[in-house]
Amino acid sequence: MPAYTVLAVAITVVAVLVDRYVLRTRVLGRRDVWLSLAIVGFFQIFVDGWLTRARDTIVSYDEAHTSGVRVFFNTPVEDFGFGFGLVVLTLSVWERLGPATGGST
Repeated sequence: MPAYTVLAVAITVVAVLVDRYVLRTRVLGRRDVWLSLAIVGFFQIFVDGWLTRARDTIVSYDEAHTSGVRVFFNTPVEDFGFGFGLVVLTLSVWERLGPATGGST
């Protein structure tokens, strides 16, 4: 399996495991988190599409390191695994840390 694909699958699995078993925040069980993922995914479609477009490509990928599956505007499907992992891990850590202390509101 290509390296970029392996890493995308790994970060997706790690994000789910960290949320559920390590930090035990279970943010993936919340509707607001899925709404956040949908919003990020929506904008990711257009930003990644613009960056990886077939004509005048800004960011290119070595196809030997990806699955070769491209969606929407020529975006490697693996990019969505990285986006998912980033959002889930960030929200899990944020939830685990709780409200900021020491400041006045």
